[in-house]
Amino acid sequence: MKTQLIVAAAIASTAGAFSVSNEQSARRQFLQTASTAAASTILFPTIASAEIVVPEQSKEYDFPSDWGLTYSYETDAARVRAHMVTATGLAKGSDRMEDFGKNLKKEMIDFVSYYRRFPQVAGKPSFSTLYTSINVLAGHYTSYGYKYPLPEKRRKRLYQEYAEIEKSLKRNR
Repeated sequence: MKTQLIVAAAIASTAGAFSVSNEQSARRQFLQTASTAAASTILFPTIASAEIVVPEQSKEYDFPSDWGLTYSYETDAARVRAHMVTATGLAKGSDRMEDFGKNLKKEMIDFVSYYRRFPQVAGKPSFSTLYTSINVLAGHYTSYGYKYPLPEKRRKRLYQEYAEIEKSLKRNR
């Protein structure tokens, strides 16, 4: 894909060398500039889209004892996020993986059921991103059960969302 874009940018940038008239030259110059800008945007990503490091799946973890809601949004969002991060990193055959998944799914459902009723919370970026992550993880549990780990592609997406949630919670958003 990147090779095709580089070739397309090179072709577009050399198109101006074979112009016939000033009117065509202006159009080609515009297309050359636009295509070069588009190619550079795609080929050279900005700092904002930094690569997320996806940790290896592990069978070792501490089974939490703090399930449930405290009815304080910031505390509950951080707790649900932390439990989801743990669940995302579990490998197949982890100790008490099914119990962890069942407890987490109940906690996620309780969280969404309670906090989506409040417009001041439901409008926060942290809530909407957490809601999206909850849907992804709950959907995985519904489709595949609690004993099967998340696929790599889904794990990467979730870790990106977890990073966004953490940033939003730190800013009280």
